[in-house]
Amino acid sequence: MREVVTILDDYQGVALSSADWTAVHAVFDVEVIGEHIADPDELVTRLRGSSVVVAMRERTPFPASVLSRLPALRLLVTTGMRNASVDLAAAREHGVLVCGTAGGGNDVPELTFGMMVALTRDFAGADRDVRDGRWQRGIGPRLAGHTLGVVGLGRLGGPVARLAQAFGMNVIAWSPHLTRERAAEWGATAVTKEALFAESDVVTIHLPLAPGTRGIVGEKELRGMRPTAFLINTSRGPIVDEAALVSVLADRAIAGAGLDVYDTEPLPGDHPLTRLPNTLLLPHIGYVTTDAYAVFFRDVVEDVLAFAAGRPVRVLDIE
Repeated sequence: MREVVTILDDYQGVALSSADWTAVHAVFDVEVIGEHIADPDELVTRLRGSSVVVAMRERTPFPASVLSRLPALRLLVTTGMRNASVDLAAAREHGVLVCGTAGGGNDVPELTFGMMVALTRDFAGADRDVRDGRWQRGIGPRLAGHTLGVVGLGRLGGPVARLAQAFGMNVIAWSPHLTRERAAEWGATAVTKEALFAESDVVTIHLPLAPGTRGIVGEKELRGMRPTAFLINTSRGPIVDEAALVSVLADRAIAGAGLDVYDTEPLPGDHPLTRLPNTLLLPHIGYVTTDAYAVFFRDVVEDVLAFAAGRPVRVLDIE
């Protein structure tokens, strides 16, 4: 009986068409699971016979409580070279090798600006109007001449700042350890956290999720924004206090929010955010491009074949 490779969370059904799996099929049986499995017990049942599991980023967590119940698992491949949802210590304890892939590029800045224009000009609402026979009911601001506040000026936030300048925006930035010199390298002005939320016409978040950043944007920050201002989060949901955001949006204390990330993913269809008209909601597609997936799955194939040959590559270890 051949060993099984299981690919998780292939929402678009493109994992097998994004790379050449011929050599893997010659050695393994390959199973693709397109739907998200949120229940750990169901996940364990589905993966009980899999010796290799391919995980797409952090969509499916692998804590110790799951890894300990998968005795057949020998290799876990995650796209990217970091995955906060995998317990690397538990993986090592249970004899599971964890490998990663190249990052696949930097597509989030493009998405951020697409969301920014679509949100401020209400593209979604305008599209619905035209389809329903209505014409020019809304109006929104241009970006040029307005202020973008970037929370987190690193690998993602820095390029967003540069794009903003190309659009003619004034850019201010804040993060817990941001210096004036570092901000100036990206053409931004470092300000205090309070000033960023008070002075920005659009706030965009690009911080990693960590104990120190969880809930770092809360009720105080959101209600400190202008009523005409917009919030965009393409980073991680828990960085923003979700309950506070729902309250602020419901009160129209800010003009709107564009979100690509949430506390719970996939976002439940009955979530309060889905009932608010001043939101633009995307299904966590910041890194989801044909170009990135071609890199991810090319390297997944390489990881699986290298492991089968006894020469694993791109091994993730405890930092």
